[in-house]
Amino acid sequence: MQQMLKQAQKMQQQIAKAQAELAEAELTGTAGGGLVTATVAGTGELKSVKIDPKAVDPEDVETLEDLVVAAVHNAAEAARELTEKKMGPVAGGMGGLGLPGF
Repeated sequence: MQQMLKQAQKMQQQIAKAQAELAEAELTGTAGGGLVTATVAGTGELKSVKIDPKAVDPEDVETLEDLVVAAVHNAAEAARELTEKKMGPVAGGMGGLGLPGF
């Protein structure tokens, strides 16, 4: 039982460290060959969107909207991959505790 508690405490520390690293991380996604750039935190929070003036066409707002969505999606996917990378090893180690659902 003592060993299990020590292992749980160690994993809790690893999770806290991974969450802190994710909160500090910023990931960038682009669309339209860099015409639109979106930056998200590792937590998935949208931090910024940059739009190259060449992407702005008053006659074709729909394309710009699509580029923004694509850039945000690209950045969110990068955040998801980073989350898997940081949290995956920690979550995988929880199976050794014999906890249901892990």
